[in-house]
Amino acid sequence: MTGIRHHATGIRLTAPAPGWSIDADVVVVGSGVAGLTAALRCAAAGLATVVVTKARLDDGSTRWAQGGIAAALGEGDTPEQHLDDTLVAGAGLCDEDAVRTLVTEGPDAVRRLIGTGARFDTTDGGEIALTREGGHHRSRIAHAGGDATGAEISRALVAAVREAALRTIENALVLDLLTDADGRTAGVTLHVMGEGRHDGVGAVRAPAVVLATGGMGQVFSATTNPAVSTGDGVAVALRAGAEVSDLEFVQFHPTVLYLGADSEGQQPLVSEAVRGEGAHLVDASGARFMVGQHELAELAPRDIVAKAITRRMELHGTEHMYLDARHFGADMWERRFPTILAACRAHGIDPVTEPIPVAPAAHYASGGVRTDLRGRTSVPGLYACGEVACTGVHGANRLASNSLLEGLVFAERIATDIVERANDADHVRDAERANDTAQTQGVAQTSDTAQTNGAAQTNGVAQTGSTARADDAGPAAGGTAPRTPGAADRPLAAAADPAAVPAPSPLLDPEQRGTVQRIMTRGAGVLRSAESLAAAADALEALHDGAARAAAPDGARDADARDADARDADRPKPAEPGVEAWEATNLLLVSRVLVAAARRREETRGCHWREDRPERDDENWRRHLVVRLTPERRLVLRRTETAAFGPVSPAQAPDCAAASPIHPDDHPDD
Repeated sequence: MTGIRHHATGIRLTAPAPGWSIDADVVVVGSGVAGLTAALRCAAAGLATVVVTKARLDDGSTRWAQGGIAAALGEGDTPEQHLDDTLVAGAGLCDEDAVRTLVTEGPDAVRRLIGTGARFDTTDGGEIALTREGGHHRSRIAHAGGDATGAEISRALVAAVREAALRTIENALVLDLLTDADGRTAGVTLHVMGEGRHDGVGAVRAPAVVLATGGMGQVFSATTNPAVSTGDGVAVALRAGAEVSDLEFVQFHPTVLYLGADSEGQQPLVSEAVRGEGAHLVDASGARFMVGQHELAELAPRDIVAKAITRRMELHGTEHMYLDARHFGADMWERRFPTILAACRAHGIDPVTEPIPVAPAAHYASGGVRTDLRGRTSVPGLYACGEVACTGVHGANRLASNSLLEGLVFAERIATDIVERANDADHVRDAERANDTAQTQGVAQTSDTAQTNGAAQTNGVAQTGSTARADDAGPAAGGTAPRTPGAADRPLAAAADPAAVPAPSPLLDPEQRGTVQRIMTRGAGVLRSAESLAAAADALEALHDGAARAAAPDGARDADARDADARDADRPKPAEPGVEAWEATNLLLVSRVLVAAARRREETRGCHWREDRPERDDENWRRHLVVRLTPERRLVLRRTETAAFGPVSPAQAPDCAAASPIHPDDHPDD
């Protein structure tokens, strides 16, 4: 990937002005393995750290991870072997430097996680118990509680956060990024839910923001992702001007418990570890169909297994296949997979005595906010890690159980970068103060820091004078004061300048959320084609245009539009600002980006399956697709020259004129 450039959009969600603010050194958005690891490392270095999470502290995607965390911990296994398996699974689009970072730093990162308090299953000899999953040639998956690895990791990290008395804001949806007059990160705006306030919008002002918001599985009707996974982090980053990459690569987990054709929302996952322990995929006649499809049979990479299941379903005219693990016996099911056993039985299926009906469902976004090896995005001061990020590790298809490891490793790297920059800033300020003291020859200074008194922009809304704090607890629990300059020390873009005030983004009616999901499931699901993607793009653009038309004041619409409205008694009413409308709007934005990238990638690679382009095309498509949002709310897409990810270096960014705008009825050339 070539260098990254900052492109400010001046776009924000329509929301009330913040009524309170908190100052910090770092704000981490998300409370999964990535977010809490970054927060703990920053706090341990003495930085005032605030964690913002959409639900409860332990309600992120991490707790739903069943299988485990992959690392070369076993006898005879090496990081090089782990690297080879990851590169194969990534179908030619992994960045080798990123993967090498993951697999070499991974084992020690897991050991540090154990030191934090995570308890993994062990053998009779006291060693970490390891199993295999799809795409791995060795047993290297550490697990906890049989099939409750994510829940155990979440428990340990949440306990560590509470023990460290980190400041946390739960039940809070982050709305947009704050930036200063130079385009640097200055914090976030957010809405606190369930606090008994009519208006819960506030701000956390900090010079470093870490997005660790998880995935975007809720863009599809059926997913393994929790309800909070609405692509908020990717949407926030796009509106802030950051680039996103590889969003077309959505992994559909092959074995999700089939609950019926009309089942929507979060679906129970049947972990790949079940196949790792010897379960077989069979059709209704009991015939195994993965044998001969791949050398690893049921343990082939996920994209291959998902495609094989889908083909078999089409061949037989059925809506699911079966996972047969009756030979495990009751004792193994209860000991090794208690969570899956309970979920199946809750839906009237007993895996001990009958095969489990399974079908693919949206599971993981291999793409996301484009970062370098330190988690830095194209917006200075904005970082991303975990599923929301695109580090180059996963390529076109994530290797099983690499996700928890990626969140862990890159969160630590982000914390290191933030701390180093804070220390450098301390050194610069100390030198400046020493110089000031020398120049004044001992004359007392009247002030150490110039304070801004004018209007400040908070999420594009003018805010004057002092701001009310959310509470009286101070900038961080335990009384830690911010040591790096925050938004209060660097003037924000002056709201008096009309060009500096971001334009509110039209909100999608929350009732259209299901419409977005159905459009995406039909047009951009496991099977895609030029026809299905074009239909999806048109339908999504119609929703986007409808929201814009509904939100536009009468004076802003041209005469033809006003005449059309007059004739149309069903003209949609503007959506009211609120959590459901903000989520729906975020879903629509990331869906538009995903479909735009999927239309452009005219090949089949990894978890992107084009029926009309069934072959992999390395000559033209072994490269990444990068999308950004312009101030005119247009999506602009460009194709990188190689598959490699490079360092963040604005000076190396390609001329934006070389990028192609995306129109709803256009399929531009590169």
